[in-house]
Amino acid sequence: MKIQTNETRQHILDMGYELIVAKGFTSVGLSQLLKHAQVPKGSFYHYFKSKEQFGEALIADYFDKYIERLNGLFTDKHLSANERLLTYFRYWIEFNDGVCGAEKCLVVKLSAEVSDLSESMRLVLNAGAANVVSAIAQCINSGRLDGSIKVNNAQETAEMLYQIWLGASILYKLSKDVSGLQMTLQKTEQILQGKLEF
Repeated sequence: MKIQTNETRQHILDMGYELIVAKGFTSVGLSQLLKHAQVPKGSFYHYFKSKEQFGEALIADYFDKYIERLNGLFTDKHLSANERLLTYFRYWIEFNDGVCGAEKCLVVKLSAEVSDLSESMRLVLNAGAANVVSAIAQCINSGRLDGSIKVNNAQETAEMLYQIWLGASILYKLSKDVSGLQMTLQKTEQILQGKLEF
């Protein structure tokens, strides 16, 4: 019974992600979510006390999967740390291997929308983003050790790169022109090689 319970909860989260990443959190009503997931209203409230709690769970689930994939990429010993990091940022340009790019990034989609709407959702988003930055910083540190990355401060570089990519992703959603993301990738390569100061 517990396996089925977990599967139903996960199914609701997965279907919710599809809708919310396309339409936004406030634009998706409960009836639309239930219809898309093909579950009764009682099932939703069995797992989530409110839409806000569902939003928190959705964000936490998104980051759990994201960090798992990120760690898989960042521990790939067949690539230098620099190659791992650039592969990750290339995923922002194109959806690959389950790692979402700019078009399907829940952080890009929800940050501005829910930050004023729900403090609890903002905190979950912020914690997830901090975990991503931490993983990037660890990869940068690995690159400093293997000689493939030439920066002085891994944490500051990770924070700056993540902020740049979030900004570029938001602008991409406005323009639908991938050239801004491609330019961001070129600048990222230069930053990681110590050829561009920030």
